[in-house]
Amino acid sequence: MTSPPPKVDAKALQEGLWRYLRDHSLPVTHQREAVAAAIFYANAHVSVGDIERALREQGVRAGKATVYRTLDLLVRAGLVQEHDFGEGFKRYEPIVAESHHEHLICLNCGKVVEFSSDRIDRMKQLIADQYGFRHHHHRLEIYGLCQDCQRRDAVTLEPRGTP
Repeated sequence: MTSPPPKVDAKALQEGLWRYLRDHSLPVTHQREAVAAAIFYANAHVSVGDIERALREQGVRAGKATVYRTLDLLVRAGLVQEHDFGEGFKRYEPIVAESHHEHLICLNCGKVVEFSSDRIDRMKQLIADQYGFRHHHHRLEIYGLCQDCQRRDAVTLEPRGTP
């Protein structure tokens, strides 16, 4: 059975950030909270450019170095996961507790679709058992063309009437 991954609890992630900062004697700054919120409340895998745009729209002044340092902090804290989908830049998404999902990545438009699959979960255990591995984690990224790009390409590739 295939299903969408669970929704993100942005408030719980923000509380996790505050706890991490407190536990590591780091200050809670407006910029850190704004960068975190740009990821926690996004409905997509965001890039640094996406985060900078969101901050500008909110009137938050934060330099690129601050954004990168905050992203590094969020990854170390286990609140955000970094992805490299081969686009020449990284994307970020919040980590949902007790959840794992896979990604379909469109090579044409860059669209990323998340999904969870019970079949893949069963297969990973069977494969690990077959080779004597104890499974820790995995990542599956499937690259291809999304339905929209397939439709658009089909329209542009349709044979034209004879002249």
